[in-house]
Amino acid sequence: MTGPAVVVVTHDSRDDVLGCLATIDDASEVVVVDCGSTDGTPDAVRAADRRARVLELDNAGFGRGANAGVRAVRHAPVVVVCNADVRFGPGAIRRLHQAFAAPDVGAAGPRVCYPSGESQASARRVPGPAVIVGHALLGRAWPTNRWTRAYHGPSTSDGPRDADWLSGCAVALRRRAFDDVDGFDPGYFLYAEDVDLGTRLRAAGWRLRFVPDALVTHAVAAATDRRPFRRLVTHARSLDRYHRLHHRSVAARLSRPLVRLGLVGWVALSAVVRRVGPSGRSATGERAGGSDGRDGRERRDGRSARHGNGA
Repeated sequence: MTGPAVVVVTHDSRDDVLGCLATIDDASEVVVVDCGSTDGTPDAVRAADRRARVLELDNAGFGRGANAGVRAVRHAPVVVVCNADVRFGPGAIRRLHQAFAAPDVGAAGPRVCYPSGESQASARRVPGPAVIVGHALLGRAWPTNRWTRAYHGPSTSDGPRDADWLSGCAVALRRRAFDDVDGFDPGYFLYAEDVDLGTRLRAAGWRLRFVPDALVTHAVAAATDRRPFRRLVTHARSLDRYHRLHHRSVAARLSRPLVRLGLVGWVALSAVVRRVGPSGRSATGERAGGSDGRDGRERRDGRSARHGNGA
């Protein structure tokens, strides 16, 4: 197979995207999708990396940016889509590419770590209504509860395996499978678009593989965002959209008010925790930047195209 292309989606992340580009190897093509940056990102990318083509868009969300970047890829049958704040380990892109030797694999995800080396939850199960409610209400105050453990899924040290969904911070996609399901749903501005994509890929008959020997470092969005409440509300709306679109049984419809109540409670509790003191966690509940103190530099106004670590 032709080597994979890499699509980097960014917004006001000039230093991050330049750091990401410096770690990209084994790529047949590189496309940087700049979603309305005002920090000089496009010019800096053009000056720093002659491989990269820059696609400049308005900031319409991660999914739209990623879709545009994949469409701009010329030939590669596999495309790695990533955030600007990831760093690829040596050979990670090649190892992700190798997963597509199996013809029914539609997506492959790496082992994602904090800069400290601690693993992030990046290959997960789809959250059902009970898990959404339990995690939303208890995840902040009691992070070891059964619903939060189920939400984050099995350990990423368990070896290669199939997953329900893969974190969109860095995911390799078979172009044919991606096109088969019309890419990311642009109805998600931020968060849960990767959960939704995984669900639709599996419904279309494609497998999602976790590839633990492909290592990516990800500086999770930090609690220094200037509009954290706006991000929390956006995240809750995305989870509500996912539940509405993909849980359509009678029981699921009846549980919808409870799910929404749980999400409202999660937003309220998270906002209180943030006011009391920095939680060190992103809107997804991940620790921001791991244990090394790196804050991940969440961007200016809460409209960043980056989405942390999925749902």
